[in-house]
Amino acid sequence: MCGIAGLSCLPGHSPDQAALERMSAAIFHRGPDGEGRLDFAGAALRHRRLSIVDIVGGTQPFRVGSAALIANGEIYNDPDIREGFPANYFKTGSDCEPPLYLWLRDGTGYTHDLRGMYAIAAVENEQGQHEMVLSRDPFGIKPLYIAEYEGGIAFASEAQALLAGGFGIRRARGKARDELLQLQFTTGQKTIFPGIRRLLPGETLRIVDGRIVESRRRHVLKEATTPIPADLTDDQALRRLDTALMDSVHAHLRADVPLGLFLSGGIDSSTILAAAHKLGLPHPKTWTARFDSGKADEASDAAALAASVGADHHVLTVTEAMVWEHLPAIVACMDDPAADYAIIPTWFLAQEARKDVTVILSGEGGDELFAGYGRYRRALKPWWRGGRTPWRSGTFGRSLPGRGRQWRSGLAAMELSQRLTGLPAVQALDTAEWLPNDLLLKLDRCLMAHSAEGRTPLLDPVVAKAIWSLPDRFKVRDGCGKWLLRRWLQDALPQARPFAPKQGFTVPVGVWIEGQSKRLAPLVAQQACIQAFMPPHRVERLFSTARQRGHARRAWTLLFYALWHRHHIEGIPADADVFETLSRAC
Repeated sequence: MCGIAGLSCLPGHSPDQAALERMSAAIFHRGPDGEGRLDFAGAALRHRRLSIVDIVGGTQPFRVGSAALIANGEIYNDPDIREGFPANYFKTGSDCEPPLYLWLRDGTGYTHDLRGMYAIAAVENEQGQHEMVLSRDPFGIKPLYIAEYEGGIAFASEAQALLAGGFGIRRARGKARDELLQLQFTTGQKTIFPGIRRLLPGETLRIVDGRIVESRRRHVLKEATTPIPADLTDDQALRRLDTALMDSVHAHLRADVPLGLFLSGGIDSSTILAAAHKLGLPHPKTWTARFDSGKADEASDAAALAASVGADHHVLTVTEAMVWEHLPAIVACMDDPAADYAIIPTWFLAQEARKDVTVILSGEGGDELFAGYGRYRRALKPWWRGGRTPWRSGTFGRSLPGRGRQWRSGLAAMELSQRLTGLPAVQALDTAEWLPNDLLLKLDRCLMAHSAEGRTPLLDPVVAKAIWSLPDRFKVRDGCGKWLLRRWLQDALPQARPFAPKQGFTVPVGVWIEGQSKRLAPLVAQQACIQAFMPPHRVERLFSTARQRGHARRAWTLLFYALWHRHHIEGIPADADVFETLSRAC
């Protein structure tokens, strides 16, 4: 797991070495174990390494003649790919070396043979011309950004690295800002920064001498669409799921460094723990977060579950004081902003777990693929029984003046392009937008802020192929989402009590904000970025009632955006607590 950056220059331009140094420094946290460099006349690659597989020999870039490749990711079918080439081709045991040979053999279609999470940059320089490919995995687990500039194209694992290199503009686009406020994430290719865009999940770009000449995509859900017998029984579906889950978790346990698991007590992380236990992982290290606010949580359930399999379990109590002290740093790591308050426990858990392990397994993707959210159950109902399309109203509803529903245009465009109906349409929308631009973004940034790798075994093409095309009855049954996954877990680890009511995992941001409202609200209200759309008296009233239903998310979103804007737009360092950060002069 690593960070990558580089340039592909137009004819007559050369790589800017100072910009490359700044980009590499900006992603140091993604790979503190070493730096790789490669410079051609018109192209350059920079690689920050976090050693996971082949610690001694896996230094990047990988080179074959005039071609080279750098990667951020894990290729889980590395052994299978190697079987397709002569053994003497490979110089290392790294799982990221074989994609170079695939690209040289298959061109831009090379990613169809890759199973894993990855952001890849490969370049070949011949006869004064260079060709580069940039690729992102089909779920969007690993990030990759590009910026076109007057000298060519720059790319990096994080948007803030491109900004550090002088590419893109430190300003918030109005449409993206409104999406962030209403949805807590932004959609599509364009980021909130003018001039910087994401590679979409599954996208590969072909660049020749600084110009994009081809774009193609893998669509993981389309690849996972397979014929399913209409009379498929529960037992047959369970065997199908069991085969896929065990295959995926086995692949995700491969590492030459210590690994552990975030265990919330919920269905998804419990499933991964159960599969790892069945595979014989001895005494896995697990971590759970709880809060000191007195709110109900699942920490005790998680501890009991961990004890049932002999796990080395750790419970981290996140206090209000810890949050106010570290929140600016937490928000700062979300350069591509996602105002999901789950960043708070994720960041602290990563900080704690990194003391013992480098790789952390997590349950992201379970709700999207197995239909766990309440909005999925509503999607199955007709409108007269309470059914409705998800994401119809934003966090602030119509209370942001003069903005109507333009904030929803990105979601609407994706809905039209999916050409699906019913439950699959809602799942596909979330998998295309919410998953990569919120949940996976949160996991990547919070873990990589502490130089830790996150792995998501439920987001594997093998798992998707096993369950995506299953009839709705295997996903939602008797008003219960994730039915098949729960049924599998009931057999694999009954101590998880998968059909018992869950208390949920709620971050008490409303309690914290209201308790500090007299001090905090004026500081947020005075920020120019907040005054641009909300008058101070409304901010102060909202913060003073932040415990109320619906107010907590609104107050949190304003606080997040104020801190994000301070750091990523105004350039205020994130090395102080919340109150000092909001008080500092620019």
